[in-house]
Amino acid sequence: MKNFPPPRLPFCARKRWIYCTLVWILLVPGHTGIMAQDFFKPSPDYNPGRVNGVVIAEAAIGTAVTIGLNYLWYKKFPRSKFHFFNDNNEWLNMDKVGHATTAYNVAAIQTDLLRWGGVKPGVAALAGTLTALGFLTMVEIMDGHSVKWGFSKGDMLANLAGCALFEGQQLMWGQQRISLKYSYHHTLFAHYAPGELGSNLPQRMLKDYNGQTYWLSVNIGSFLPARSNFPNWLNLSAGYGAEGMIGGVQNPTEIKGKPIPSFKRYRQFYFAFDTDLYRADGLSPLSTTLLKLNRTIKMPAPAIEWNKEEGTKWHWIYF
Repeated sequence: MKNFPPPRLPFCARKRWIYCTLVWILLVPGHTGIMAQDFFKPSPDYNPGRVNGVVIAEAAIGTAVTIGLNYLWYKKFPRSKFHFFNDNNEWLNMDKVGHATTAYNVAAIQTDLLRWGGVKPGVAALAGTLTALGFLTMVEIMDGHSVKWGFSKGDMLANLAGCALFEGQQLMWGQQRISLKYSYHHTLFAHYAPGELGSNLPQRMLKDYNGQTYWLSVNIGSFLPARSNFPNWLNLSAGYGAEGMIGGVQNPTEIKGKPIPSFKRYRQFYFAFDTDLYRADGLSPLSTTLLKLNRTIKMPAPAIEWNKEEGTKWHWIYF
């Protein structure tokens, strides 16, 4: 029996954990006084108190996340000289799409925070983009000094792609008309490899690539004339997913002595409607804030799927 090397911990388990922690701490205000306003509404004037608060909070969180990463992951494995690692053939590239999605959303949220503090749009967008790129580059450098992993050029290219999508739209249109989103649904594959893909729902949402889908969501109204009556919250989206993956490159035949069924590994492509509900008119400040907090998640909706194994499929509701 061939011995498969220990799998690399998926991107989501390390890097999206950081992202989720950052979003939770920075964007969930601590009292109703703040929640009574639109937390993302740009301030017409520079507000040093808000900007300083954001900078101080992020510095503290960045330090805490770095220490947490070292304690939870890197400390468990031997250190090494800086080296590269080619993982472009793993997980049918789901991890790469995840990198781009994370980079894009960190840049978008950071920009909104700075605009809330009254920073000029161009400066805020550039700072948001550099924050996202610097944040994810730091994690890659830490990977590069670990025997377990390594600095992935493919990951960095995906990080750059996500940042470029955000910054390019700001330069071209001064707004985000196209966004990257995430969705998750339960799969059977984690049952066979809970250590790799997660043993409970939160872990599976972060680690089970089989249940993750990444979406390129296009806001239709943003491309129409200003006087158009088209709903400004309705999007069209194209999704990418994959299935049948127990390991990064290939599936093991057994795990801890238990046989694993043979699964075909294949890519999935989707087309569906989506929403940017925070764009809708007449929302309360609280509703706008909460909906913007949730803008990284694709709305459940009917979807068309195509894959090479089954051809075209229809889903009445897909998430």
